[in-house]
Amino acid sequence: MGKIDNILEDINEHIKDGVIEVKELKEKGKKVVGTYCVFTPWELIAGADAIPASLCSTNDATISEAEKHLPRNLCPLIKSSYGYAITDKCPYFSFSDLIVGETTCDGKKKMYEYLGRIKPMHVMKLPQTNNTKEDLDMWKNEILILKDKLEEAFDIEITEDKIKAMIKLRNDERRALKELYSLSKLTPPPLYGEELQLILNKNKTTFNKERAIEDLRRITSTIKGEYNKGERRVSDKRKRILITGCPMGGAVEKVIKIIEEDNGVVVSFENCSGVKEKEDLIDESKSPIDAMAEKYLNIGCSCMSPNIARERLLKKLIDEYSVDGVIDVILQACHTYNVESYRIKELVKGENNIPYMSIETDYSQNDIGQLKTRISAFIEML
Repeated sequence: MGKIDNILEDINEHIKDGVIEVKELKEKGKKVVGTYCVFTPWELIAGADAIPASLCSTNDATISEAEKHLPRNLCPLIKSSYGYAITDKCPYFSFSDLIVGETTCDGKKKMYEYLGRIKPMHVMKLPQTNNTKEDLDMWKNEILILKDKLEEAFDIEITEDKIKAMIKLRNDERRALKELYSLSKLTPPPLYGEELQLILNKNKTTFNKERAIEDLRRITSTIKGEYNKGERRVSDKRKRILITGCPMGGAVEKVIKIIEEDNGVVVSFENCSGVKEKEDLIDESKSPIDAMAEKYLNIGCSCMSPNIARERLLKKLIDEYSVDGVIDVILQACHTYNVESYRIKELVKGENNIPYMSIETDYSQNDIGQLKTRISAFIEML
């Protein structure tokens, strides 16, 4: 077994260590803030000496329970989020002292009303556009409101120096993550997309960020070293696929598996848990509140109209990762991403002259056969 195999096996064995880590920190008196979206300003929560923890919403294990309260034709991510909360099957939700959400879509916004019955809930009002001074001022004000909420809830003062320190720490993590996933620009890439996703998932649940950064740099250095010695895990004949669309979860993970069981390899993830939030750093030379507002408001989410940031990032990734084809993964009932798929198809096929396909799916395994047929035909066409 090679060094990279050992790294991946170790991650697999310790993928659930985050729960133990948060439990131990909670027992020491740390506060936990549960989050659902990349618009949440991580640095502000960490500046309150609290732990920002991403909440469970990635599979269909609790959806049947959620459907007792929510409509069946609702986005699976929303139902999964709510289901994990009401069944108490998400340890991070159980540990949370406060939940922070954003008005990224109407379904989430209404679901948060029910979550507020279970835990203290704070909802940030996200502007619908991000291209005017008024939008930026509105989002900056929402960050200041969250700051007041955290200070009141946890009886703590969030100083400018604390926020600056957390901005530097988080930027260092973003740099380390970018160095890791940028390895997939190599031809052939040194890792399969499924392997890269495993590393990213482990990082998300490593709450000691200094250790997380060290781990990322060590893993990246090992992968580079083995690649430079000639190790090739992936055939250079595999077609290079970029996945875009809805947030990560069971839907995207099953798509990755289908792609890589065929003759493809996923080299880039342009979505919430992938490149999207990590591509731009927070400007450390500016006022921390202003800099956070600018960075987070510029995330290319389909809730923004027009969503220029997503288009710009897609063009860049298609070029830098030498992409052969783009697969747009859309969760059922996610209307904003579904509507936007027409524009993304125009961009990918028309302006970049790259093959494109869209998939509408959910977290279940019911459509595996259909997806295999469609994806196999798409890769064969490439």
